Amino acid sequence: MSGRFSYRLPARRLIPALDWLPRYGRAELKGDLAAGLTVGVMLVPQSMAYALLAGVPPVYGLYASLVPLVVYALLGTSRHLAAGVIAIDMLIVAAGLTPLAEPGSPRYVALALLLTALVGVLQLAMGLARLGFLVNLLSRPVLTGFASGAALIIAFSQVDGLLGLSLPSAASLPARLWLTLTHLPDAHLPTLALGFGALLLLVGLQRFAPRLPSALVVVVLGTLLVWLLRLDRLGVAVVGAIPQGLPSLAPPELEPSAVRALLPTAVTLALVQFMNVITLGKIFAARHRYSVRPNRELLAIGAANLAGSFFQSLPVSGSFSRTAVNARAGACTPMSNVVAAAVVGLTLLVLTPLFHYLPVAALAAIIIVAALGLLDLRGLRRLWYIKRTDGAVALLTFTITLLGGVQEGVLAGIIASIVAVMYRISRPNVAELGHLPGTRSFRDRRHHPEARPIPGLLLLRVDASFSFANADFLQDLLLDRTRDDPSIRAVIIDASSINDLDTTAAAALQRVAETLADRGVALYFAGVKEPVMETMRRAGLVDQLGPDHFFLTPHRAVLHMLEQWGQADRYLAALPKAELPEHNDYDCDSI
Repeated sequence: MSGRFSYRLPARRLIPALDWLPRYGRAELKGDLAAGLTVGVMLVPQSMAYALLAGVPPVYGLYASLVPLVVYALLGTSRHLAAGVIAIDMLIVAAGLTPLAEPGSPRYVALALLLTALVGVLQLAMGLARLGFLVNLLSRPVLTGFASGAALIIAFSQVDGLLGLSLPSAASLPARLWLTLTHLPDAHLPTLALGFGALLLLVGLQRFAPRLPSALVVVVLGTLLVWLLRLDRLGVAVVGAIPQGLPSLAPPELEPSAVRALLPTAVTLALVQFMNVITLGKIFAARHRYSVRPNRELLAIGAANLAGSFFQSLPVSGSFSRTAVNARAGACTPMSNVVAAAVVGLTLLVLTPLFHYLPVAALAAIIIVAALGLLDLRGLRRLWYIKRTDGAVALLTFTITLLGGVQEGVLAGIIASIVAVMYRISRPNVAELGHLPGTRSFRDRRHHPEARPIPGLLLLRVDASFSFANADFLQDLLLDRTRDDPSIRAVIIDASSINDLDTTAAAALQRVAETLADRGVALYFAGVKEPVMETMRRAGLVDQLGPDHFFLTPHRAVLHMLEQWGQADRYLAALPKAELPEHNDYDCDSI
């Protein structure tokens, strides 16, 4: 019995589906069937459209909606996430591959499949190393700015399909706009009419009939219109023949030079995908009261991508729109992904001939509407309103994405976020505290005008870890404040907000203590946490100052100093009347 238990426990950890499959019943099956069928119907036209966005034939979008969805269903911890290809991922794919090969060519397709494998390997390695925290590099401002910029690039990248033009690719929005404007007189009027009709129909259905699969309706009506009126003979571009049948098993072509060329795109895609998956997972887990495990999600999406690359799949992650539909349609477990994959598989086996007359303009309209749904101007304004620094990072990411390209925008946003964090760390808030009459508490005098300064004492609270990043700043601040005010006889640092102290900062404190001692100013600490105190001991700061310079609270430090100066009576009179003065313990070993 114990042998069986020890065998099954690792299996459940490896395959989260083993947690819910034994309890899977008729109620769960009913919900997953309804949700999976609904999402599958959405997935067929969307996956074909997004494949075109990536620069590969539409069938590869369908291939990406098979094996990866089944793998995620087995390994994912989110019950509602709908896996598959999404617009932003495909834009990153196109941006990374276009400089290396001609879109749609066999070489381009081979690179796309190799990229899928690389993304999967990176995500698996990150998951096994428990590096899910790296996704924090993609802060909310970076994602908001990137998604909004990418939305405009995606939308404008499909304008040529909507107008019946054949334009060269362009990574930035200005280049795309210039190409479109210079070729606008060459627009194909029948394609233009069909494309704008599809746009109006999509917007109208989403507004007035949101329960209908608007993308599928547009695909069906557009295909019928082209077939009945033979618009293809008038020059309307159609998808054409789509290979029938399921994808064959074939490993991606591994070339060291191609791997090196694709690595920056793979890293960008791996991080963006994981951020997307974990954000979606947490949103819907919170709504339905369960939890997702970030590193398990990283392993799940990595395994889905790696396995999918052997079956001619593009990179996959999670779709917000399809996940929302999945949850609304009653999904109970990840099994809904398997049902959606079955819908796509059935399409590949039976229905691909029906898509021969599918107009490219209809797919372009689907992509444009989906992309513009990612444009979050309200989110940009809110970030600017809440915190100007975050708003600036979002606007910078948005601008660089539009002007420079997708990868450049993500990289610029990450660098800007790191610079902003380092700046905040290097310039921490240092509050000058005053005594609140009638209490033993000390508060920031800027926010509490009633807090009274104590003559001769400078009481400061450092609201940050003390490290090499801010050591010089804090050293200069302490020395400048005491030099500018000769009435200061002692400095008390409330260290309750200091969670860490490194060797650079410890050395800076020793220099401060020496300089203050030469000026006749005493240095005291209050509320030092044990890990910080241990560093102070090892650095020799405790021996330099003496154990009587460390107190449990600012109150004890202040009372000690005033008693030494014979000025404690006024301070004691402002304390709570029902309390006696605390015993003046200042042994740092008790802190």
